[in-house]
Amino acid sequence: MTLPPFDLHRPSSIDEARELLVRYGEDAAVICGGTELLLLLKLGFAVYGHLVDIKGIEELGGVRVENGTLVIGSTATHREIERATPVLEHLPALAAMERGVANIRVRNVGTLGGNLCFSDPHSDPATFLLALDAEVDCDGGTLPLSQFLVGPYETALRHGQLLRSVRIPVPAPGTGIAHRKLSFHERPAATVSCAVRVEDGTIAEARIAVGSVGARPIRADSAEQWLAGKSAEDPAALAAAAALAAGAADAVEDANGSAEYKRELVRVLVERCFRAATS
Repeated sequence: MTLPPFDLHRPSSIDEARELLVRYGEDAAVICGGTELLLLLKLGFAVYGHLVDIKGIEELGGVRVENGTLVIGSTATHREIERATPVLEHLPALAAMERGVANIRVRNVGTLGGNLCFSDPHSDPATFLLALDAEVDCDGGTLPLSQFLVGPYETALRHGQLLRSVRIPVPAPGTGIAHRKLSFHERPAATVSCAVRVEDGTIAEARIAVGSVGARPIRADSAEQWLAGKSAEDPAALAAAAALAAGAADAVEDANGSAEYKRELVRVLVERCFRAATS
């Protein structure tokens, strides 16, 4: 497989990148790590005459904490995130999730912003960040991640707009976080993330995100509401919540299995994820 010919542009500012995207219109695409886009080009699934490489734009990079929020630049690589001191100090579960993304080659060049902008329904970061109430800061303003991820391979970004950063509220003390998945050939068939805060044995807050089984990752709102106020040690309550999450996942049949099989995967993974988050 060979790449089709294209012109590569390396802007040094957001304004310059935006101007290039507007100038070349639909014949231009943003590239940073390129782990997804270059594969599409090689396979002939996409053709662009101009690629705008944004990894040299300094203000789009870095990992930092601002006013209780972990801010990750869109061009930060998965490898950078998993090793960043602010992440290890304030959200080590994020580092653990990032270490499970694809393989070391992909993590060294692939970026968090690129992963989210590609909007692959099988994205580990998207599911994890949904459970953490993450937001994205882009040219169009700040959006909850749930509104940014419109559908499979589709986001709320319009052409010419850039994703600048991902903003994750630092979890409240006592919050347990877990991420579990079942993968075939490095591609998740079902993914679940849980963030649970327990006070005096009672579930004060539960957030459950499910991905890889439907058109896009979702929050299992009905399961979260069911768990609120229940005992963290009540297996019947957990089983009921897992069943609600499985039903809300909107699973679709594909090469990884039937919709029924995927719902069963979700049910099992929610129970395992919840127990890991509360252990």
